[in-house]
Amino acid sequence: MSQTTSLVKSSIGQKLLMALTGLFLCTFLLEHLIGNLLLFINDGGVIYDAYGEFLSGNIVIRTVEIGLFLGFLAHIAYGTTLWLRNKRKRPTPYEQNNPSANSTLASRIAFVSGSIVFIFLVIHLKTFFTPLRFDATHPSAYRLVTDAFQSPWYVGFYLFALFLLGYHLRHGFQSAFQTLGWLQSRYKKLIMFFGFIFWFIIPLGYAIIPIYFLWSHMTGGY
Repeated sequence: MSQTTSLVKSSIGQKLLMALTGLFLCTFLLEHLIGNLLLFINDGGVIYDAYGEFLSGNIVIRTVEIGLFLGFLAHIAYGTTLWLRNKRKRPTPYEQNNPSANSTLASRIAFVSGSIVFIFLVIHLKTFFTPLRFDATHPSAYRLVTDAFQSPWYVGFYLFALFLLGYHLRHGFQSAFQTLGWLQSRYKKLIMFFGFIFWFIIPLGYAIIPIYFLWSHMTGGY
C-alpha cells in the first residue's frame, strides 16, 4: 500500500481532506452569494437571468460545477467516515460522560447539522439548478426565485437550514484550520475574523434574499 493511500485511509489524512474540501466549499458560498446579490437590482430580473444563462453556457463554469459536486461528495464521505469512527471509539454515551466538558455543542451536532444542510441542498438543487440545466423550456432564473420564495413554508425551511449551516461553519471553519495547524499561529485573529464572515455574515446575506422576496410578495412589491 502506497504512502498516499495509507494517508487517505488514516484518521489524520481524512481530517486533512475534510478540512480542504470544506474550505473549498466555503469559497463557493462566497461566490454564489455575490452572484445572488444581482437579484436586488431593480430591473425585473434581466441582469440576473443573463447571469444565469452565462453560468449555464460557460464551459469553465460547468467544469467547476463538477469539481464542486465531487467536493461535496468527498466532504460528506469523509465527514461520515470520521463520525462513525469517533462513534466506535466512544462507546459511553455523552449523557454519562459530561459532554460540555469534552467538546462543544457545535462539534457534537456537526454530523446532524451537516445532514440537514445536505437535505436542504438536494431540495435547493431540485428547485433551481435542475430546471435551469435540464428543463427544455429554459425557465427564467429570476422567476424561479420569486416563485419559490412566495411560500412561507419554503422560506422557513430555507432560513432554518441557513441557521444550521452557520452553526456548522462556526465549528467547521475553525476545525479546518486547526487540522492544518494554523489556528494557534500568529494568524489566529485573522482566521477568527474570516471565520465570522463565513459562519455569520454569509448565511445572513443568503437569509436576506428569501425574506425580501417573501415580504415583497406579501406586500405586492413585485
